[in-house]
Amino acid sequence: MKQILPALLALFVTCACIQQPVPQQATTHSEIPDWKARASRVTIVRDDWGIPHVRGQTDADAVFGLMYAQAEDDFNRIETNYLLSQGRLAEAEGPDEIWRDLRMRLFIDPDDLRAQYESSPDWLKHLMTAWADGLNYFLQTHPQVKPRVIIRFEPWMALTFSEGSIGGDIERISLDALEAFYGNVPSQSTADATGLLTLEPSGSNGFAIAPANSASGHALLWINPHTSFFFRAEAQATSDEGLNAYGALTWGQFFVYQGFNEHAGWMHTSSGVDNIDEYAETVRPGPEPTYLYSDAQRPLQTKKIVVRYRTATGMQQREFITYRTHHGPIVRAADGKWISVRLMQEPMKALMQSWLRTKARNLAEFAQILEMHTNSSNNTVFADADGNIAYFHANFIPRRDPRFDWTKPVDGSSPATEWQGVHSVAEAPNVINPRGGWLYNTNNAPWSAAGADSPRQQDYPSYVERGTENPRGVHAIRVLADRKDFTPQSLTNAAFDSQLPAFESWIPSLASAYSRLPGADALKLKLREPVSVLTSWDMRWHADSVATTLAALWGDEMWRRLHEAAERDGISPYTAIDQATADERLQALSSVIDRLHTDFGGWKIPWGQINRFQRLTGDIEQPFNDSAPSIPVPFTSARWGSLASFGARTYEGTRKLYGTTGNSFVAVVEFGEKVSARAITAGGQSGDPQSPHFNDQAERYANGNLREVYFYPEPLQGHTERTYHPGQIR
Repeated sequence: MKQILPALLALFVTCACIQQPVPQQATTHSEIPDWKARASRVTIVRDDWGIPHVRGQTDADAVFGLMYAQAEDDFNRIETNYLLSQGRLAEAEGPDEIWRDLRMRLFIDPDDLRAQYESSPDWLKHLMTAWADGLNYFLQTHPQVKPRVIIRFEPWMALTFSEGSIGGDIERISLDALEAFYGNVPSQSTADATGLLTLEPSGSNGFAIAPANSASGHALLWINPHTSFFFRAEAQATSDEGLNAYGALTWGQFFVYQGFNEHAGWMHTSSGVDNIDEYAETVRPGPEPTYLYSDAQRPLQTKKIVVRYRTATGMQQREFITYRTHHGPIVRAADGKWISVRLMQEPMKALMQSWLRTKARNLAEFAQILEMHTNSSNNTVFADADGNIAYFHANFIPRRDPRFDWTKPVDGSSPATEWQGVHSVAEAPNVINPRGGWLYNTNNAPWSAAGADSPRQQDYPSYVERGTENPRGVHAIRVLADRKDFTPQSLTNAAFDSQLPAFESWIPSLASAYSRLPGADALKLKLREPVSVLTSWDMRWHADSVATTLAALWGDEMWRRLHEAAERDGISPYTAIDQATADERLQALSSVIDRLHTDFGGWKIPWGQINRFQRLTGDIEQPFNDSAPSIPVPFTSARWGSLASFGARTYEGTRKLYGTTGNSFVAVVEFGEKVSARAITAGGQSGDPQSPHFNDQAERYANGNLREVYFYPEPLQGHTERTYHPGQIR
């Protein structure tokens, strides 16, 4: 590493100042008539929850209206997502985002994406053009909306954000390690031994119930992504070309990411597949650096990337000479090697797959679309009106030599470490129409996906799944197995079941540790009543439960104290808590009691008093205030096995816990001659605090009280707030 860095630094180009951003072409007057003509072919109906139901003559018309409606609700989130996806966030937010932008720019090239747009099938080009036109028409008709950076959207930009996951593959690459390499600073990375970050398993739940297990004889689907709040909008898009999709769309995207049409529904859960690989490259530095492959030296590809960033005195830029091998870009160094990363990069195919699955009418069509292999970071739970249910595991799994440990960097000089194509859909550990009539995924391994009908781990290479079971998986099996009378409401009740399985062994271990304390020990006196409350607890969350408060805060404290050592030891934090000493358990509870006394004047605090939902502003990074209105939420973090998830913590200046992740868009769908559904969105549809739909779903959200989805025109007519064409301003 000491020999390589001087060569790297010789090619590193320092920052230079630019006073103004590079100008973008504004709207041309010749475009406006075309936009108005398209707008006349689009109708937006806002229901009484503010949710847009968009209809167009063509699919492209519907996309135009869908993007216009999204921009009405929260243009800031749309622009921010595309600043992130293009590696331009620092242009809005300053130098702190330089490394995030550089990471993105290692994988995308605007010129390449423009070429991919031009080579796309005509139908996809029409959709991308309509996407850009809808956003640009919004800006043209809303001059009071001031973009931070993007004053004009171009069709190719849709290719930069073609898959709707909350944490894409690129985000697993450590920014700290990237800065250490290209910025020549000491690394403070919390990455694991591979250099790839282990993202927090915030998770999602998907359940599917076969007709044999439902009261109506129809298939049921539970859609429950656990994302950051307000990460997705809710909408319906229909056209005269057969489009009719409803569900959650990630802000700025024109396809329903998790939802349903008249015939089928799909729910994505983050996968534990190992499908991103690191290669240890043997680099020979110099004016024309090379790397070893087989027995030959290959030229190391170099590229200048310019990252622009905002400052108080104007725009500046920083230039980097970056490197890549045929495996992918160099992202860090380790043990005298340069580390490259290989991952799925097929933006055109990814966008095609994301769109086409919204029009799939049955299991066979959906499975055929999956053969595009570009929904890289997700599993999928599926159901259709024909009565099929399915779990599809990890849509992108490179075929590799199983002799290698793919969780660590492999030898980049060896041809034996090359990918050997991609596993077909049929080669993944899927479950299709299990005999038991139910299946699920909670971001756990697929080996329990359908009880006795689950795939067997020994039948697959180890790289198809890195994870194991989790407490939500244990919980899901309890509420789904051995039941034949599911209705949409009883499936909802199951998904909000209040058990917290993680504590079922931990609380007895805590009680045992307490019982071994000497009678005169001060800690025994301090913890006597709290331990009594916990041992008499039913291990279910309740808003009015003191035991839930003690257990949740104690679990958090144990996790905080043990997770770093667990990662170093190569075990899960759950295992670390299982193995904790008696003193570790007792001291963690003692700390919780002290904290409650300090913050609230005592420890007997009901859970709902401190676990709160609050939405005060439309800011992406929300502020919280104990003095401002908030509502109690009874369910806890998914970490403890709660199927309904609410990831909450304290913030600067707060004593209460405020949620920012967990249940976001939630829906239950029943398929039959007609589809019916109920849903809820965290807070509300609009990002504008002045809108009546900014927080109108909050109480229902906290109570798990899903509202009717107005999928068909007839019920929508009785719940219509406004009907208009894009461009018609109130």
